[in-house]
Formats: sequence, structure tokens, C-alpha cells
Amino acid sequence: METRIRIVVLLSIVLPVSVSAEARDRIVIAHRGASGYLPEHTLAAKAMAYALGSDFIEQDLVMTRDDRLVVLHDLYLDRISDVQTVFPGRQRANGRFYAIDFTLKEIRMLAVSERYRIAGGKKVAVYPGRFPLGQSRFRVHTFEEEVELIQGLNHSTGKQVGLYPELKQSKFHRNEGKDLARAVLKVLKQYGYTAKRDKVFVQSFEFDEVRRLHDTLLPSMGMDLRIVFLVSGGKSFSWVSLPGGMETIAKHADGIGPSVSMLVDKASKPGDVRLTGLVRAAHRAGLVVHPYTFRLEQAALPSFAASPDQLLEILWNRAHIDGLFTDFPDRVDLFLKNSESKAPHGP
Repeated sequence: METRIRIVVLLSIVLPVSVSAEARDRIVIAHRGASGYLPEHTLAAKAMAYALGSDFIEQDLVMTRDDRLVVLHDLYLDRISDVQTVFPGRQRANGRFYAIDFTLKEIRMLAVSERYRIAGGKKVAVYPGRFPLGQSRFRVHTFEEEVELIQGLNHSTGKQVGLYPELKQSKFHRNEGKDLARAVLKVLKQYGYTAKRDKVFVQSFEFDEVRRLHDTLLPSMGMDLRIVFLVSGGKSFSWVSLPGGMETIAKHADGIGPSVSMLVDKASKPGDVRLTGLVRAAHRAGLVVHPYTFRLEQAALPSFAASPDQLLEILWNRAHIDGLFTDFPDRVDLFLKNSESKAPHGP
């Protein structure tokens, strides 16, 4: 079936039943689209995410050789496409095929699939229970194409689903002679996203880029968008949990996007879950908290949670997060609609 037809079919699934973010004051963020059901960052996955109750849809962004923005989770084209077959010999010394070494026209020639790894010389799906490898036909698309899809659906459905673009490795792009952040902001401004009231969060793992966005780029372009600083449990982010860390972030950002593992103490186990206090500290500094990533696969379930729904209960009703990245937006949307705890967040 053509991807174009698939998008139309997916939109008919559950549009009328989702609850808006304004109604519940908690947001569901589609991680790479409805990536639990369709290959990540394809337009089909984004259309399905829209239909399944997402409040925001994520776009990971990298640049091509001819300065176009394409929606890809990595700097590389391998592990999600057939680039090795279509363009043999175009890899760098490390064996990876970088999107920045290809033009948009070349990238459009590739077939996109579910994420895979190589084992025994063969492609093996990272998540075997998801969309089958080699089935149907999907392609890489531009940032502009995705914005137009989401804005078009907002017009036709009356909903207001937002954008959640991530700047993928801005420093790498600068070293390659490209200003990723400026290019992304230019597109956002072109499509009417200029103020904090607009439905967009711009995210980055690089604090220097967060600071540059807030202090330099946005003011110079007459824009004032919401910014989220992504953090992980790595040593380079240890300062975030130190006294004054959240206050430093709050000078340049509106929120943080931590890994789920950062919210719960490592000593926790089922029946004895202990929160780290990260969310409380962020809220005290005036920051929203949007952790990543909720998945249904058993291997992705933290040891302290007995089931996916129990994990959702911990995150929403005990940790009091403000939003959640998920590969399965329908499951999170359903949990929020069924949850008896819809009171304002704790301190």
C-alpha cells in the first residue's frame, strides 16, 4: 500500500476521542511519531501519532549537503534505510553514512524501514514486535513537509497539535560549516511559530546551544519560543542535580527533558519506589519536566515497575511530570483519560 494511502487510513482511527492538553494540563509527546507502530520519523508515523491523541509530535532534525532540514533521529542514514545498497562506498572512515554527505535528492531515493541492527551480516529489527522490516515503502521527508502535514491536520480537524523539534548535535553541524539552530528557527518563523504562546518546544542536549538560542538567536530573529534542555544520567550532566543547577537552566530554558531513569532512585524496586527529587527541584525553578521515553516492550520497562501502567502511574501521579515522550501515544492518552488524579501538579 502506498504511504500516502496509509496516512489517510490512519487518520480515521481515533480522532474524535482524544482529550486536549488544555483540558488536562498534561501533554503527550509522540516520540519520533507513533514509532511503536510505524517506522520512526516517517510521515505515516506522524499522521498516526496525530490520530492517536498526541498533543505534540517530535521532529529530530539534521541537515543535508545542500542545506535542507530532514527529519532523522541520527546523523546517519544507515540502520533505518537501504543507503548501503543504493550508495555503496559513500560511508565515512567509521563506516557510517552521514546525512550531511548527501543531497536531499539523493536521500529521497532511499527506502526507510523500522530501525535495525546488523547480526550475522543480516538486518535484525531492534524491536521485533513492531512494523516488519522490508514491508511497505517509506521515505525520509523534510521539516517543512512535516510542518505542513501537522498544520494541515490542525486546520481540517480543529485540533491544535504542536511541534517538538530537536536540534541534533549542533556542534557537529557547526564543525561541518552549517548552523542547524538558525536553519530550524528560520523554518519555524516562516510557518508562524514566533512566540511562547505558539505550540512549539525547541529541544537540545547541548546547554551551550540552549544558551545561544535564548540569549542570541531568538532575540536576533524577533522570536521568543519555549526551550527544553535535554539531559541524561551521564557525567556531563551531573551539574544539573547540584545546588543551583536548575536555577542556571531556568535562566535560559523553560523546561528539562530528563531520561525516566533520572526521576527514580536506583535503589527502588516494585512496591518501594523512591523519587530523586529532580522534578520537585525543576518545578521550584519554574521549569516544566518532559521525560523520555515510555515504551511498551518488556525490555524497556524499568525494574521498579511491574507493568507499563504502573510506570505511568509513578510518573504522572507520584513524580508529577508535565509531559511524556512515548512511542505509544494512544496508551499514554488512554491512561490520562482514565486517571482519577487530574489535580494540579504537586510542589
